[in-house]
Amino acid sequence: MPVDQAAWEAAVRHLYEDAYPYDATGPRRHAEWVLDVLALMARVPDPRGWAGLDDAAGNPEREANPAYPFLPHPPEYVARRLQEIDRDSAESLLLALTEDGCDLAGLERFAESEEELRGMARTILARYGDAATFHTNVNRPGHVRGTLDFTSSGWAYSPLSVYTEDYGLIVVTDTEVGMFWNFADY
Repeated sequence: MPVDQAAWEAAVRHLYEDAYPYDATGPRRHAEWVLDVLALMARVPDPRGWAGLDDAAGNPEREANPAYPFLPHPPEYVARRLQEIDRDSAESLLLALTEDGCDLAGLERFAESEEELRGMARTILARYGDAATFHTNVNRPGHVRGTLDFTSSGWAYSPLSVYTEDYGLIVVTDTEVGMFWNFADY
């Protein structure tokens, strides 16, 4: 399903307006795509010019560290903290990132039904096509390898930022790398 800029931006804005997000897409320039993730953390521009969300954009900490709130990690550190997941898990994860806690309980605050919200998540993923791969720092193992189970009460994540909690989704294609991240500090 092809998606246009207006629909994609509207879905991103609606789902993450109440989170503390970093949602952006950058070009894929390296075979080792984690290098492109690091460039994306440092705010490389969207190759299509589409608007994401960056709540830390005006933070003075960015003067010393352009990747703030992400910490300056080497690629191998980041790569070890990411696991590949399937598209269905990526769709659910996009919904879990709408607020702190990385679960689906927060969907109740939306006026739309869960199916309508899933449609927005599918709109976001449609930008990247059917051949995209999905990676996360969240560990909510499902019954099948490469899946996440949002019905389980136990979960973990491998943080990449200055915050006590950060979790997200990385989408990788041959030409783009997308990043959808939420931060929380308790």
